[in-house]
Amino acid sequence: MRALGIDPVHDTRRTFDGLLEAMSRPGTVRTVPAPADHAVLATLVDHEITVSTDDDAVLDALSGQGRLDPADPADADIVHVREHAETDVGACKRGSLIEPANGATVVYRVEALADVSDGTTVTLSGPGVDETTALSVSLPASALSTLAEAQSAYPRGIDAVFASEDRLAAVPRSATMEVA
Repeated sequence: MRALGIDPVHDTRRTFDGLLEAMSRPGTVRTVPAPADHAVLATLVDHEITVSTDDDAVLDALSGQGRLDPADPADADIVHVREHAETDVGACKRGSLIEPANGATVVYRVEALADVSDGTTVTLSGPGVDETTALSVSLPASALSTLAEAQSAYPRGIDAVFASEDRLAAVPRSATMEVA
């Protein structure tokens, strides 16, 4: 996956560890190889995973390695969304009561990501969160509200990863998300 600037051994291992920590502690920000959204895709995508993205660099890199199985956002296992893309994550796969893990993972490339700062603030609660935690994401409140709605039928839902430069945070479908 060097075409995306990601070392296929060391960087993907660091990214996997960061993703694991971020998913188990929703709303915490972790440092991973840059660019973080490419590192997440390089780590998660293999020949069995369908992907939706409008990023030509990602399409070329995955295709060149035989790992691209393209799909529409409504059918993809991983949906890569750039900050200002018009992707309706509410239409993404949410799994079923029998197979909730069949829900999509949405990887957002965002400009800014912080424990608390400028941007839209979401308050998270649920497994892995001590009472509540706040996360600031540079996405419109409407996009985050759509994501919160898509996650509201636990165990069904969408896992979300927010990636900015060399940082990421995750909101698994088990978390409750309130948009401020």
